[in-house]
Amino acid sequence: MLTVVMIVTNTSLIENPSNTLKYHSFVDIGNGVSARIVDIYVIAPETGRISTKFDLPDDVAGKDYWVKMDPYLAGASQTIIITDGSIRSRISIAGIGATRGVTGNTTGSGINRITYDSGGV
Repeated sequence: MLTVVMIVTNTSLIENPSNTLKYHSFVDIGNGVSARIVDIYVIAPETGRISTKFDLPDDVAGKDYWVKMDPYLAGASQTIIITDGSIRSRISIAGIGATRGVTGNTTGSGINRITYDSGGV
């Protein structure tokens, strides 16, 4: 009986709340990255290049995570995927995917960079 109670307690009191925290943190991070991409697109020059640096949380609930563009979607359906390998969040790129393709990936550690190049490089 004690073994069953310990297993159930761990799942319901530690793992489930931790997974909920991770998911909502990933949603917040994805929305921030999406907003930065859209901001760069709005102020981007017709010809030339613009770049910005930004910082993300180093970890979420004590685990590393990855931020990447979904390689299987393009155009208006493009999404950002934030995952730690078990929990995953998908965030839309707020409407610019139909006119500009976005590529790349990053992690939470260090300073991150978004660059727009009108030549497509």
